[in-house]
Amino acid sequence: MNPTTTAQRHQNMAAIKGKNTQPEMVVRRFLFARGFRYRIHHPRLPGHPDIVLRKYNTVIFVNGCFWHGHADCRYFRLPKTNTAFWESKIARNQARDQKDQQALAKLGWHSITVWECQLKTEEMRNATLESLALTLRHIYLKDRAKRYSLSEEDNPMMAAEASERSLEPSPSS
Repeated sequence: MNPTTTAQRHQNMAAIKGKNTQPEMVVRRFLFARGFRYRIHHPRLPGHPDIVLRKYNTVIFVNGCFWHGHADCRYFRLPKTNTAFWESKIARNQARDQKDQQALAKLGWHSITVWECQLKTEEMRNATLESLALTLRHIYLKDRAKRYSLSEEDNPMMAAEASERSLEPSPSS
């Protein structure tokens, strides 16, 4: 049997924060130290992402393994009491997460999820954060390549070179 009373359990659960959590602060400190600038908890984007990098057109969600039901994670297990409530709550959270990420994708945003368990040990944290930085740089370069690429028809230098060639006398004449 659970040794805590209903009032104590309510007080414990009410004390759990949804913003500025320790895992979120780890990611934010890393990004800031690496020169990435961001906004936090943007109210106009679906799901109010934890970190918004407008320059990279990317949002980052830092999810707790318990609250978001991280599959195959050793830190996620359902409580033994009130199991039906927790199963439905976590399933609703997962459905909401998926809906928010789909809405963000429709708006043209890249979405990255960092799980709490990926930040637990120092070795895993370093690998995850370095991978995050590499992914952000890759997104930035890929988006810029699309934005600034010119086709041969749109390239004025190619047109000028082609018109100069047509003005030159052909070797057969």
